[in-house]
Amino acid sequence: MTKRERRTFTEEFKQQMVQLYQNGKPRKEIIREYDLTPSSLDKWVSQSQSSGSFKEKDNLTEEQKELIELRKRNKQLEMENDIFKASRADTRTKVNVIKNNQHKYSISAMCKVLQIPRSTYYYEAKERTKEDDITADVIDVFQASRQNYGTRKIKVELKKRGLIVSRRRIGRIMQEQGLVSTYTIAQFKPHTKSCNESEQKNELNRAFDQEEEMTVVVSDLTYVRVNQKWHYVCVFVDLFNREIVGFSTGPNKDALLVYRAFASIKVDLRKIQLFHTDRGNEFKNKLIDDALETFNIQRSLSMKGCPYDNAVAEATFKIIKTEFVKGQHFNSLEELTRELHDYVHWFNHIRIHGTLGYVSPIDYKLEHLKKVV
Repeated sequence: MTKRERRTFTEEFKQQMVQLYQNGKPRKEIIREYDLTPSSLDKWVSQSQSSGSFKEKDNLTEEQKELIELRKRNKQLEMENDIFKASRADTRTKVNVIKNNQHKYSISAMCKVLQIPRSTYYYEAKERTKEDDITADVIDVFQASRQNYGTRKIKVELKKRGLIVSRRRIGRIMQEQGLVSTYTIAQFKPHTKSCNESEQKNELNRAFDQEEEMTVVVSDLTYVRVNQKWHYVCVFVDLFNREIVGFSTGPNKDALLVYRAFASIKVDLRKIQLFHTDRGNEFKNKLIDDALETFNIQRSLSMKGCPYDNAVAEATFKIIKTEFVKGQHFNSLEELTRELHDYVHWFNHIRIHGTLGYVSPIDYKLEHLKKVV
């Protein structure tokens, strides 16, 4: 059986049908000629005789009107009961309550109960939607940074995506999402260690900003626990772009650890003009002296008891200990070496650095080469 298509009729059409009926045109003919249902015509005639209107609300009985009013009032009370606790809340909370209940109640009614203008709700809801979209980007950037970036660097990365977001807003999103950066403010903590009494001067003299790559390389060591024993990491940093150009790991804090880090540098060592370190004995011995003499590299040593003379290396190790070592457990030297290799690649190619204008060391170097060419 073919389903009858639902039709709509204007007030004027209904009035014409009623007039035809009242003027004596047979009911059957009206229904047949205008393809109407008997119930429709009968309804229109009844409405015309009782109220003179074809609107449903104008043809309700008193009992029906009272029932509708009771249902409406019950709905109002139910709504007020649901959102009463939010009536004294701040605007953000009220917006969330309305948003979460809009499938049950009308937005206008809830705005009235919560005493908030509809325009305020729509504006805040729109901004909230934008923030929900931004939240996904903040989480993505944070996770991609190995959970290291704070608001400043996340802001820079979002700008690269075409999103202009304030640090305060990023901070609020991070707090809401429980995103806590592993990075902390760099603080120098002195450690007692033996030092050499060489008369070698501080040739670098804190000139940490270099205009040519591999002109000056600085180095330092730090300790890492591996399977309940102390092991050590040595890194070489190019002051030009803060790139880690060489590194080594080992169970002993000695000259061999430094020498292997030296040997891991992949560029021509004759480019290095100055090698600066603190006064640790592992840096002052015949093995290192011979290597420096072979490649005609000048030595520079920090003043005794002054870590700020080697501030870049100290800061680099603060970053490494915070971003790489903190919270990690290494079962073997091989695992430490493998994970450090992966971290150094991320540090050089991906991690943005504030001192480089928030680009990675490799990107900074490539940009410099473009300017030179």
